Amino acid sequence: MQLDQIWRDYSGALRGFLRKRVANEADVEDLLQEILIRTHAYLSDVRDPAALRAWLFQVARNATIDFYRARGKARAVDADDLWYGDAEEAGALRDLEGCVSVFLSALPEHDAELLKAVDLEGRRQKEVAAEMGLAYSTLKSRVKAAREKMADQYRACCALELGANGEILEATPREKRCGGC
Repeated sequence: MQLDQIWRDYSGALRGFLRKRVANEADVEDLLQEILIRTHAYLSDVRDPAALRAWLFQVARNATIDFYRARGKARAVDADDLWYGDAEEAGALRDLEGCVSVFLSALPEHDAELLKAVDLEGRRQKEVAAEMGLAYSTLKSRVKAAREKMADQYRACCALELGANGEILEATPREKRCGGC
């Protein structure tokens, strides 16, 4: 895999991805440069060329998160940021986006609050653990269990076809089980 070819193939899509999340064009260009640096440094870690696109967008997500953390700006997290990265790769995931609030409301209140704080609001787990008076490891376990309950709801509602890296490729509603969210 040649870095220059990869960059020619994906820089436009990455730029579009960043423009949806960052208002200032100069910041978008800075983030693209950061992504290029990270790609150069860690490209050898990508074992499966088929996973390259997903890996690049994960690098872009992480760079965007780092960007906002460094500036201390709180930003509402879109469902796009949680479940998938790029509108081009979303496909069936757009249909599942509306289920987030439905499934959250079906969870026990303490699980829903954890997922809202950590996944929707983007708060650090250590911060949430301190506020709740819990050990960090305990909170991590509870978040993992709440995420699994949420995933169970998705699996009960839809037959999911997953890619090699766990990304959702296709979702087919189970009409008898799904509430049509």
